[in-house]
Amino acid sequence: MSFNVSGQEPAINVAKLSKCYQLYQHPKDRLKQFLWPHRWWGSRQYYRELWALNDIDLTIMPGEVVGIVGQNGSGKSTLLQLVCGTSTPTRGEVQVNGRIAALLELGAGFNPEFTGRENVLMSAAIMGLSQAEIAERIEQIIDFSGVRDFIDQPVKTYSSGMYVRLAFSVAINVDPDILIIDEALSVGDGAFARKSFTRIMQMRDAGKTILFCSHSLFQVESLCARAIWLNQGKMVSDGESAQVVSAYQAFLDLGTIDSTATVETHFTSKNAPAQDKKHPSGNAHLEKVQLIANDACTPQTDITSGQSNVLINISFVSDPSLPCPNIAMTLNTKDGRIITSTATWEDQFVIQRSPDGSGQICLRLKRLPLLKGEYLVNIYLLCERGLHLYDSAEAIATIQVKQVGRLQGYFSIPHQWENTTIIQND
Repeated sequence: MSFNVSGQEPAINVAKLSKCYQLYQHPKDRLKQFLWPHRWWGSRQYYRELWALNDIDLTIMPGEVVGIVGQNGSGKSTLLQLVCGTSTPTRGEVQVNGRIAALLELGAGFNPEFTGRENVLMSAAIMGLSQAEIAERIEQIIDFSGVRDFIDQPVKTYSSGMYVRLAFSVAINVDPDILIIDEALSVGDGAFARKSFTRIMQMRDAGKTILFCSHSLFQVESLCARAIWLNQGKMVSDGESAQVVSAYQAFLDLGTIDSTATVETHFTSKNAPAQDKKHPSGNAHLEKVQLIANDACTPQTDITSGQSNVLINISFVSDPSLPCPNIAMTLNTKDGRIITSTATWEDQFVIQRSPDGSGQICLRLKRLPLLKGEYLVNIYLLCERGLHLYDSAEAIATIQVKQVGRLQGYFSIPHQWENTTIIQND
């Protein structure tokens, strides 16, 4: 499937694209394979073939934002590498029209012996910028990275965060026609992560072509109008992101039915530093999440289906110079399936916060209609658009639901039985 616009040349055109890797059991087999075909008595094969991609056809038009989903090993990263030109296809063709900036392995091309400035100059030239363009943008690149004090030091002396920030800054400031992102939507610390995410959103809004690979189905559906699902090197689906994500999620759920894995109750703070939570410059953090059920505050509670009320109190702190963040809640099964969710931006609820950036809201779940089972509560703090994740409290509480009766499933939906008059024909 492709969303063609008449008269436009595709930004990316892929035809019958395949990639095969040769896997050797022992290092010496590689040498044998190199030497043996030259022997006069015939050749032998010392490797097995792994087809990472198999006959992929894909057309992406200028301005499209396309997500790629699939499990590990499905061929997502291989496809991106072939589009970028960092890998060559075994069969098929890739045609790219426009300058590409790829956020794959950030900084993979940096020379550790060179200074940050020298690496910026070299990387920008490799990406196709002229000397005049590099001179015009180098200060902007350095300022965006936030490593100006160390820009003339060898990058081997950089911390991993400084290294990644500089590499990201180069890639995002070369004004590409096509941006390719592989699990690198936000990098660095909280403040830089938001800045990088905002820049990517600006590029999307400016009509740049974006190819976005991620395991975050929420971000794929939120950012992309179109999505592609790969499985074992083949394209399973290509269409509107909501439909593709829904089908892929159903596929993942089938794989978890027999799973016996459980999730421990804990607080997972993905972005929060260990200190200075009261003044998160350029960032926001969850400060406290409290679940109250049956007038008791506990991380694990028993409730009765359709009768018990649950109250979730959520406190956060944020940089007051940032727009007020949003909050979302999901209820998950023990094997990780999301059975329902709610979010302030979807309900058009405006969060009120104090001048210092702190805020507190509560979420009331009246007569919770969950059927019997054990459920996990997850809380998320996101940006004003409901896209960039500041912080999360995953499995912050466990709800054990009891019920009267033998109904099956997750929810008791509102319903009404009625007798209807049966009209008999004489």
